[in-house]
Amino acid sequence: MNVLPDYGGASLADVLPAVGRALGMPGEGALELPPASAYVVVLLDGLGAELLARHTEQTPFLSSGSMKVGTCGVPSTTATSLTSLGTALPPGAHGLVGFTSRIPGTDRLLQALRWDKSVDPQRWQPHEPYFATLERHGIATTVISKAEFEHSGLTQCGQRGARFVGAQTLTERVDHAVRAAQRAPSVTYIYDNDPDHTGHAHGVGSARWRAALDDADATLEQLRESLPASVKLLVVADHGMVDPSVRVDIDEVPHLRSGLTLLGGEARFRHLYCRTGAVEDVRQAWSDYLGDRATIVTREEGVAAGWFGEVDPEVAPRLGDLMVVCGPELAVLSSRDFAIETQLVGMHGAMTDQEMLIPIVVH
Repeated sequence: MNVLPDYGGASLADVLPAVGRALGMPGEGALELPPASAYVVVLLDGLGAELLARHTEQTPFLSSGSMKVGTCGVPSTTATSLTSLGTALPPGAHGLVGFTSRIPGTDRLLQALRWDKSVDPQRWQPHEPYFATLERHGIATTVISKAEFEHSGLTQCGQRGARFVGAQTLTERVDHAVRAAQRAPSVTYIYDNDPDHTGHAHGVGSARWRAALDDADATLEQLRESLPASVKLLVVADHGMVDPSVRVDIDEVPHLRSGLTLLGGEARFRHLYCRTGAVEDVRQAWSDYLGDRATIVTREEGVAAGWFGEVDPEVAPRLGDLMVVCGPELAVLSSRDFAIETQLVGMHGAMTDQEMLIPIVVH
């Protein structure tokens, strides 16, 4: 059963507005956080709420916090989620609708993590990020992440307006965060991709993945101990992860290419861009082959179901004519177009509870 995003409730898009209110900004919202002089917000890539609940042995510190369960948006993937967090908008508004999505008017995909120099990030995502909104209300903002991310298109989409600090390890980021949080009021944001990177390579629950959780939990406990009591530590995730056991390579099933102009998205959530007039034939072919292992909807059906929030007219053509949402065990691969995905163990992007539910933990 697919989990629907809780936009306007406890989704990633609701986190920074809730932090702002906790620091004294005016406004209303369903997500409530305790007041503080400053907040340090840490996003652990890939550590969904279900995974955290199953691995309390590796996360004694995180598991001891005050936790709400929220959702990411659709699809459950990093580019979409980081931009929802940074802009306080659902994907239908900010326009980052997947790991890869069509650049309208072309037969090219935008790979959101690497970007495309021909695409202006501020035209692709023209809304003011919430970091800039916080700054306008007198709340100092700092983003701490790997130095190579500073000028990326994804950073420009979701985090422009904040002071950026480059730091390679989580320990280094924590040191910078302790200094940044001395300003009040302030919001300091740390991004760490180690759980996601390790899960992709070795699978969730693997020994190396559990070790990555051990390290992250210990480092975050040190961060909490280094912060004044008046500063709150908030830990969230951008999505969860699963290890699919059934893998379909469409390049080994040639008729699944019929009627397609472009294959986008990622292995657990595919955007299918179809030739004019071919949508129904493509849907039938994919439905016949995948059966109940996936949910296949048209763009219009996905929008009407509220998967992306209200969808801007400029964003709509970035969505597939059809979208394939994999069930718990399935991954739809293309060894031709997405060769690296054939090497991944852990994956995400779909709408299972393991992928959609995220922790919102306050310490």
